Amino acid sequence: MRIVAITNQKGGVGKTTTAINLSACLATLGQRVLLIDLDSQGNATSGLGLEREEGASLYSALVEDTDPADVVTPTTRTNLSMIRSHQELAGCEIELAQRGNHLTRLRDVLHRFREHGAFDYVFLDCPPSLGVLMTSALAAADEMLVPIQCEYFGLEGLSSIVQLVQQIRDCGANPDLRLEGIVMTMFDQRANLANQVVNDVRTYFAGVIYDTLIPRTVRLGEAPSFGKPIIEYDASGRGAQAYRALAKEFLARHQPPAAEASATEEVA
Repeated sequence: MRIVAITNQKGGVGKTTTAINLSACLATLGQRVLLIDLDSQGNATSGLGLEREEGASLYSALVEDTDPADVVTPTTRTNLSMIRSHQELAGCEIELAQRGNHLTRLRDVLHRFREHGAFDYVFLDCPPSLGVLMTSALAAADEMLVPIQCEYFGLEGLSSIVQLVQQIRDCGANPDLRLEGIVMTMFDQRANLANQVVNDVRTYFAGVIYDTLIPRTVRLGEAPSFGKPIIEYDASGRGAQAYRALAKEFLARHQPPAAEASATEEVA
């Protein structure tokens, strides 16, 4: 099981859109996915057509040590489950900050899912801030996926993210955390600036940036208001095609080549 924190301290960059749609597309490819909404605003929750309910978030597991499996909610999509958000998560930030183990608390909670082996991937949709829940998510994650809007300010925020990853490693909270990938979002091929930003990121983060570019489309913006991922709301549109491609590229990075897998099986 891999735990992936989808994060960017800057809001409005397509973070939750990527969390919803990458999760949904991986589920259609047969991967068992759990999406955890750690943002008290609950956009990922409503974006999948679920209600925010008190007691249905990860709050009780983090603060009261209940079993996180108790708040896992199946969705109507095969292979896709969710832990929803609620406003109570805002208070969770304060309560966790008062604990000596606040950085490792989420990691301990999610370790129970590793033991159960019920999921292939757990995605953490993080709040757009450098608060306790975001830093806890980075301490718990195996890797970090960063959506960046194809604008100049996206480049400014990227340097801060890289520094944060290094800080999490250096303090010992998660020395193995790695920046797994950068996803360029809201791409408009007609805009010179968008192309320049993509080229700059590819220059400095070759091997990390995804080849798939998520386009700026009206449909991607509309889909959450209908509680649907883009592959359901506009299955043949450019947004759906892009997220399907991103899911396949994501899997190609995480699954060994067929030859290696066969060799491993023969040795076993």
